[in-house]
Amino acid sequence: MKKLSVIVPAYKEEANIKLFIDRLIRAIEKITNDYEVIFSVDPSKDKTENLIMDEIKKNSKIRMIVFSRRFGQPNATMAGLKLSKAERSLIIDCDLQDPPELIDKMFKEMDKGFDVVLAVRKSRKGETLIKKIITNYGYKLINKITDIKIPANSGDFRMLSKKVVDELKLIDEPNAFLRGLVAYIGFRQTSLIYDRDERSLGKSKYNKYFGSIKIAFNGIFGFSSKPIFLMSLIGFIFAIMSFLIGFYYIIVKILDPTITPGLSSTILIITFFSGLQLIGLGILGEYIGRIHDDVKKRPKYIIDKKINFDD
Repeated sequence: MKKLSVIVPAYKEEANIKLFIDRLIRAIEKITNDYEVIFSVDPSKDKTENLIMDEIKKNSKIRMIVFSRRFGQPNATMAGLKLSKAERSLIIDCDLQDPPELIDKMFKEMDKGFDVVLAVRKSRKGETLIKKIITNYGYKLINKITDIKIPANSGDFRMLSKKVVDELKLIDEPNAFLRGLVAYIGFRQTSLIYDRDERSLGKSKYNKYFGSIKIAFNGIFGFSSKPIFLMSLIGFIFAIMSFLIGFYYIIVKILDPTITPGLSSTILIITFFSGLQLIGLGILGEYIGRIHDDVKKRPKYIIDKKINFDD
């Protein structure tokens, strides 16, 4: 069994691949020569796949899977983890925002008996204020209404023991939220603080705002039913308020039949309750959509090519 597997999801990263591999291999080989690097590649028209192939010819410890189409970073990461057979697995992006040089410290923490070492960002260079706000409050909301606790400013950059990876392999659900799943699995976990750099080269393929909101939704709706309870509670409260308002207008009409409720206030009340109903339907829709995705039992990804694997 190899000592370390490195899982690298990649999509349109031709500008970063060579520099990333150079830094990654240097960092790993200071620790061990018993390793493998698994690139999980969403296909694209750029040279990402070809550049990785060039590196495979130079280093037999580099491997690659290429999907039949773009299935997204979470699925690419999970696919790489399922092919990992090492004692420890590292997940890292290839945009060099997460420094490969931190692997040494992660290894030392794992040597202390931890099963998960999270890299927690002290600073988030290159991110807009809106993205930082969405991320910050997204973590707080997830930790508040779910039973899992995810350290704020942690991403997918982490090292996992085989015990954790084996448990992840048993989880087969759509819309997988890796950070939440690792927190759910548990075992001994610790974190390292680091400064996250700006993207080295190229442009991010990640939707800065919608992507963050989608991640937050996966964390909330994938690990908590409290939004449904909250909407039920709000519905009950407003049902009582509606009854009291109706009762008030009946009494007013009895006392003074000439009084007619104002049109503007009626429109305001109807609009408010309509908005509330749409929010409730949206929340229910999120849960129903996830059930729909789950019962179809479609594969979360399809591998087109497996390059340089033993089996």
